[in-house]
Amino acid sequence: MKITVISDTHLKPQHPIDILPVPLLNMLTRSDMIVHAGDFVSMDCYNELNSMNRLIGVAGNMDTPELKQILPRHTTFEIDGIRIGVTHRGQLSSTNVTGLGYFARELKVDLLIFGHIHTPKLHTIGDITLLCPGSPTSPRLSEPSVAELTIQDGKVSAAIVNFQGDVCDSISFARSLGRK
Repeated sequence: MKITVISDTHLKPQHPIDILPVPLLNMLTRSDMIVHAGDFVSMDCYNELNSMNRLIGVAGNMDTPELKQILPRHTTFEIDGIRIGVTHRGQLSSTNVTGLGYFARELKVDLLIFGHIHTPKLHTIGDITLLCPGSPTSPRLSEPSVAELTIQDGKVSAAIVNFQGDVCDSISFARSLGRK
């Protein structure tokens, strides 16, 4: 199973979804699922992503009141024995992930996906992995990015995918996650 993980798209109604890089649009439609860690910003963005593929999402701090009513602040789901949590804003600092580690333990997840910081991050605390996909539209101190999860045989691997303009640059790093 392939999951495209995205966050902080910040697409307002006047911004069509096709402003996203073409390779990202291809990833979104070819994946088995999309996970969005909040800050869609507009209902239009949510509806477009939801029409492309199966979508699991959470509300972000910049989302409209309508989105905040229909989306949870955080959620969990399981695929092939891997428990995954999703939240938008799990801590106050972009450098110290301790709070996210505690939150992941509270949720009893193997992998916690989060957003808000607009910078890709892949970090392990003990047996928990924390993943921020960055932002494809408004990155901070990084290239535009998303993440890709591959889940197979009870294992998950994560990779950050960077974009430059409308060209997919590379998979900058990958890490094996999960339990055997």
